[in-house]
Amino acid sequence: MPDVKVRKFLLSVEEIHHEGGPPASVPPQRGLILAVVENPYAGAYHENIQPFMEDLKPLGLEMARRLLAALGGDPKSIEGYGKGAIVGEAGELEHAALWHAPGGYSMREVLGGAKAIVPSAKKVGGPGTRLDIPVTHVNASYVRSHFDSVEAGITDAPRANELVLGLVMTTGPRVHARAGGLAVADVKGEDGLR
Repeated sequence: MPDVKVRKFLLSVEEIHHEGGPPASVPPQRGLILAVVENPYAGAYHENIQPFMEDLKPLGLEMARRLLAALGGDPKSIEGYGKGAIVGEAGELEHAALWHAPGGYSMREVLGGAKAIVPSAKKVGGPGTRLDIPVTHVNASYVRSHFDSVEAGITDAPRANELVLGLVMTTGPRVHARAGGLAVADVKGEDGLR
């Protein structure tokens, strides 16, 4: 990754036993990995920013592999995912969009070809900015039980010339999901929607 300068990583795993209802027999986990990287386009407008997407692909794969390992290492155990980016104040929102392909495709590859589009969120902000990264089922975006979000942020990032890039994976639905809709057992997995 010669063109991507990483300042730090953050990796966390949350295990949810209950939210006031009965304890889950297998508590779902929500994992988050963030990378703080230098934004090569900060401080000035650049017409051609797409080459940085290629530079970010190895980082996306590394992050997806590290996150999967933190959640037990079995791609079949991952049921939900999402991605997001926060741009420091000397950048522009479009710089966060450069994470769409490297972040999304890396998770789909590491998980063995998940079908659903990877939902995302992005914003511009200073150090400590928080971002709610949306989550959907990995093979069928209409599985309502897996609609979720994971709050992401780092106290000292992004600095003005940085990007915070994030990936999220989950091992199951919301702990007490009971809002109906398409059930996981009924997923066909043909179009990424149903």
